[in-house]
Amino acid sequence: MNDVVTLAAGDRVALLVPGSHAYVDAVHRLLTAGVFPIPLDPRLTETERTRVLAGLDPTVVVTSEAQLTDLLAVLPLPGLPLGRPMHCTSGTTGVPKGVFSGLLSPADAEALWAEERELWGFGPDDVNLVLSPLYHSAPLRFALGTRLAGGRVVIPGPFDPAAVTDAIERERPTTMFCVPTHLQRLISHWEAVGVPDLSSFRLVAHAGAPCPTDVKRRIVELFPAGSTWEFYGSTEGQFTACRSEEWLERPGTVGRARPGRTMTVDPDGTLWCVVPGFARFTYYGAPDKTAEAWRETPDGPAFTVGDLGRIDDDGYVFLDGRRVDLVISGGVNVYPTEVEQVLEECPGVTEVAVYGVPDPAWGQRVCAAVVGTASEAELAAYAREHLAPPKRPKTWQFLDALPRTLTGKVLRRELGER
Repeated sequence: MNDVVTLAAGDRVALLVPGSHAYVDAVHRLLTAGVFPIPLDPRLTETERTRVLAGLDPTVVVTSEAQLTDLLAVLPLPGLPLGRPMHCTSGTTGVPKGVFSGLLSPADAEALWAEERELWGFGPDDVNLVLSPLYHSAPLRFALGTRLAGGRVVIPGPFDPAAVTDAIERERPTTMFCVPTHLQRLISHWEAVGVPDLSSFRLVAHAGAPCPTDVKRRIVELFPAGSTWEFYGSTEGQFTACRSEEWLERPGTVGRARPGRTMTVDPDGTLWCVVPGFARFTYYGAPDKTAEAWRETPDGPAFTVGDLGRIDDDGYVFLDGRRVDLVISGGVNVYPTEVEQVLEECPGVTEVAVYGVPDPAWGQRVCAAVVGTASEAELAAYAREHLAPPKRPKTWQFLDALPRTLTGKVLRRELGER
């Protein structure tokens, strides 16, 4: 690790080690020094590492706990992070891109982290329970926000419902970030062994994938009133936040724009978000991709990640899916999320994912992958009753589980290739 001694502001350090307290400490200290950690899945194969790192030009690549220890020895004490970790886009549609905030001035850095603190109320009494891998942006952001506010972080290890339940009973956490799959597995576990005392929680935030209606209603019942939230964001930035009570009044919404942001929608349904200067980013080494993501508006710079949706008169955002997921069948736009939300209500459906495959007659054919006990005949009948003809799946695929990233995003491309 001799080369670590030469690290300078603006350098990049790829982290390919499991999440731990030392990991969070290293990320914090690197950002304090103006050095950008690149958090990556330590399980990547050599081929995958080479593919991902090729465009990120890391100064150092850390692949062992010993290297992490050596790294900590030469870093400054944790202070104000002068930027964001350089997370990579999920890579569900091609080579992941590095999202780079650049080195921030102390004023902008303070504004960046103050925004998180004020939205989520991080304080010195907080205990943040980590459920997701720390190389993902949301769990790492919640952990860092808690540390910066003087709270503590609990890391039970790879997600296991029994271990998480034990940590809840032992550590009495006040906050946690999770994806809907975590909530589904926890609820299933608690139905078998009993629900632990959840009264310590003041904030349970979920994101990363659409939350099934029954799961959403169940967490509202289980956790303290006002504690459950959904937010809509991406690796690139954060858009909205929504208390579950607001969702109950407007089922399907992901909330209104976060403070300091403005959401707009184009006639074709593309969502854009105006952000403060400290929330700007580039795709590292990809100026063309960066230019495609940004545009100037009278209210300031705005970016899009290609999501489609609508905004009601009160400013509440509703998602229709990703443009890359849009299925155009016979010239009709079919939004997978819309179809999934309908089919989730069919008896016998546990999970469903809708996707398109090439079709010589229609351009694309609407397909659905289903987890559950419902038969094809039952699903087809339900679709005929509840969906217009262009939206009805023509092909049904039955699986034991949907292929997902670790953040819960369905790998529709993989479904289409099966």
